[in-house]
Amino acid sequence: MSPSSLSVESEPFLYQRDARYFALLGAGLETAGAAELKALGANDIRPGYRGLHFTANTRTLYGILYGARLFSRVLAPLILFDCHSAKYLYRRVNEFPWERILTLHQTFAVDAVTANSAIRHSRYAALSLKDAVVDRFRARTGKRPNVDADAPDIPIHLYIHNNRAVISVDLAGDSLHKRGYRKRSVEAPMQETVAAGIIHATGWRGDRPLIDPFCGSGTLLCEAWMVACRIPAGYLRTGYAFQRLPDFDGALWDSVKAEFDGCICAPADLRVEGYDVDPESVAAARTNLGLLPHGERVAVACAPFATLPGWNNAVLVTNPPYGVRLGDRDEAGTLLKQFGDFLKQHCAGSEAHIYFGDATLTKALGLKPSRKQPLKSGGLDGCLCRYELFAGPADRRGRE
Repeated sequence: MSPSSLSVESEPFLYQRDARYFALLGAGLETAGAAELKALGANDIRPGYRGLHFTANTRTLYGILYGARLFSRVLAPLILFDCHSAKYLYRRVNEFPWERILTLHQTFAVDAVTANSAIRHSRYAALSLKDAVVDRFRARTGKRPNVDADAPDIPIHLYIHNNRAVISVDLAGDSLHKRGYRKRSVEAPMQETVAAGIIHATGWRGDRPLIDPFCGSGTLLCEAWMVACRIPAGYLRTGYAFQRLPDFDGALWDSVKAEFDGCICAPADLRVEGYDVDPESVAAARTNLGLLPHGERVAVACAPFATLPGWNNAVLVTNPPYGVRLGDRDEAGTLLKQFGDFLKQHCAGSEAHIYFGDATLTKALGLKPSRKQPLKSGGLDGCLCRYELFAGPADRRGRE
């Protein structure tokens, strides 16, 4: 065994030494994500590729994993090194003391991303890392841990950029967007983290009625309800990968959860409503909301928006049908034109926050947005627009 191997086996992992982590989030959510991390107690927040670097003590880290709404994963770096070839990657990984992280009775999986490096193929990099881990165990014990690509006990992430490699443990395991409330769904549902980003952008915290006239299976309603009632994003999750790490502090984790859960409260005057023309979608929304604390109080009904009376001094948040959800672009344009007319005529004094999965459809609404925010969702280059619906027929600032 080389001297370098001895030092690697005895020294703390990078995240243990520096208390520095990396949180992944979708494009367009960077500013909101930094604000959320800061509010949860993180420090030294800096942008990175598809996410944010930050520092946090263990209590704060647990709070981020349990309470953050905008992030899909949180990575804890183990080792960082220059990497110019697959052979050197294999060697460094094989020297690393994986038995301090992983046991023979646990499964693991490897996810890799490479960019602008000598190792050009992510799958090949992941395979090299996997082989090095397996070979180390086999050489030392005669046995090897198994790979489980779908639900690994210990998920490992490899990122190589400019021939610099960092290997991390994915502390979440299953993506953090999987809240646990989506028991029923409909076609092309919005991802929970995107919905949370939309609610964050509205600035709504329960002070006014919130309405979704195209609620689908209720993702926006669920995320809004969780914000207003201070329900942690991880409230319904059954577990995290970091709970299987040897340095997991169970007592501290229970304390953090109890602190967050103790803040859950649904104000008596809180008003959240959803509507949809599809009875199956309405049933799905009711089922999903019913899993959240006090979620049965959210009113969800089957009705086309044109039959509704409208709302004054409310916040409308919605993701109207388009493209894959509606099937025809012209039909989507017609629906949006009708919805725009409805907003002008029946929602004076309110504000509307509308997510367009197809950003080219924004003009079909017939309203001029006061703000546009690019926001990707499910591979779509969408756009979130805010509309101020002014009272009084003479004030046409909200119209084109």
